[in-house]
Amino acid sequence: MDTLPVSVSPAFYDMAVNKTEGPMRPKLMATMIVAAMLPALSHAGEPRVMSDEDAVLHTISTMTDAFARGDIEQVMATYVSPASVVAAPGQVVTGEQAMRAMFADFIAAGVNFTYGDHEVIVSGDTALHLMAWEAPSPDGTMRALSVAVLTRQPEGGWKMVIDHPFGDSVLD
Repeated sequence: MDTLPVSVSPAFYDMAVNKTEGPMRPKLMATMIVAAMLPALSHAGEPRVMSDEDAVLHTISTMTDAFARGDIEQVMATYVSPASVVAAPGQVVTGEQAMRAMFADFIAAGVNFTYGDHEVIVSGDTALHLMAWEAPSPDGTMRALSVAVLTRQPEGGWKMVIDHPFGDSVLD
């Protein structure tokens, strides 16, 4: 449970607790305590609203964390159905069964990604996510730019529609 920030001035504290300025009546003291807490209480119980950008990053983080754990179910939960994922430059995988098989192959191969900075651009119910990544490979370190398109879901979350982890391959 979150604690509520309450600011009580030293003078109030001295009056109420130390009674340096004379005894306070209990009702007056209770009224002053409640008044000091009102700003914090006015936001208590309200759900914290996540920005669209943070919600998109949450989806990406959920996917990458699940991938690292080998949790294909959670990985799949971050995509709409049907979605398209680029398994390798020029190789688009679409559909739940094909995506599951692709992710299972990557996980079985022990691919260990390191992720860089993120950039999120939101326009209405569509978002673009950009992120640099790298992973060791037999030929050295692979580096690429992941480009993902996400769509807002009816409950307000975001899911990927297109995931292109080799988005900068057109530059080669």
